[in-house]
Amino acid sequence: MYAWPPSPYLRKPSNKPRTLNRAVNTQATNATARQLAPFAAMSASYFAHIGFFNPYLPLWLKDLGLSLITISLLITIQSITRIVAPYGWGWLSDHTGERVKLMRYGATMALIGSLGLWFNWGTWWFAFILLIMFAHTSAMMPMSEAAMAHLVSSSGSFDAKRYGRVRLFGSVGFLVTVLASGTWFEKYGMRDFPAWSTFTLLAVTIAVWLLPNHKEPRHAHEVNEPIWPILQERKVQWFFATLFFHVISHISLYIFFSLYCDQLGYSKATIGLLWAISIGVEIYWFFSQSRWLPALSLPAWLMVCSAVMVLRTGITATSASVFALLVFAQMLHAITFATHHTACIAMLSKHFPGRHRGRGQALYTVIGYGLTGFIGGVGGGFMSTKYGISSVFYTSIATSLIALVCAYQVYKQHQT
Repeated sequence: MYAWPPSPYLRKPSNKPRTLNRAVNTQATNATARQLAPFAAMSASYFAHIGFFNPYLPLWLKDLGLSLITISLLITIQSITRIVAPYGWGWLSDHTGERVKLMRYGATMALIGSLGLWFNWGTWWFAFILLIMFAHTSAMMPMSEAAMAHLVSSSGSFDAKRYGRVRLFGSVGFLVTVLASGTWFEKYGMRDFPAWSTFTLLAVTIAVWLLPNHKEPRHAHEVNEPIWPILQERKVQWFFATLFFHVISHISLYIFFSLYCDQLGYSKATIGLLWAISIGVEIYWFFSQSRWLPALSLPAWLMVCSAVMVLRTGITATSASVFALLVFAQMLHAITFATHHTACIAMLSKHFPGRHRGRGQALYTVIGYGLTGFIGGVGGGFMSTKYGISSVFYTSIATSLIALVCAYQVYKQHQT
């Protein structure tokens, strides 16, 4: 029997006999399920788009004849928008409570922008189009996560089971498109990449417009509460530090993994399969995480995730030509991403409650995926050009070790 952590991050299921309140509890549970269903559809469609776009964008740009450094710089546009856009969207959504309306606007603009990919008018044109797309999609999931975290949290606790069940739909969407698009591009080439972009963003737009237009209540005294006192807490500072170094270790996978495997001679279908394996174990984790998460406290899980990331990047850097080992490394994604993501969302829900939630999620995106993507993309692009793509993965071993040290500091701060 696993011991539950003393902190109130996760909701502990009750073993007490049900009483007359059972009907009320069941009704509340069903209502919550109905509220979460549209978020499941949103997650599925959004990550279905990401499932083909992120892995195959570098290969499409390569197919257009662009250099490795140019590809890296174009992909880094996504990270640049994640530095600025999410916090702006988060601030606006916190102050207006209109998260769904803002998401609808963002999805619609991204869909319109994707039409520009159909025209090959040069590098600067693609940079402009990607900027439009990323600026409007970069904050969609933070706003969705903030709204969903509000629904699965009560009395300071975080329902990991409900969150995982909703989030796994995103993993399923990713899995379907990464496999389907890999097979498609292997057979027909990369010329249909713009069509995949438009049609998947159309699905995202439809899903967002089906979300209930729920406006969170606006309380002036909460809106004006500054976020700076929270950021001055040492445990919060160490949390964002370990987040930064852990995710920057993942950047080598997000940006360079497909190019790395292509360089090693793996087919596009095999590359898609390797991505699918990581998503498959991610789905299993999200579905069953309520069973495993209570084994350790959330800060302890952060340490485990970073330690496993050291192993994963080490295998990828040194033994990627051995298919069985590469498959094993991809299976570690259940820990290095899924576990880490849930632990971070739960801790954010605790550290940034109420009207701080949107900005907390935005900071998570900015620090975890904006700054890391920009630094990792630009730095990795220059490193891979001069020293080879494998050098990026060797560097990730070092950043994983730093993340582990920072995670230990988070653990220490929560013990005091």
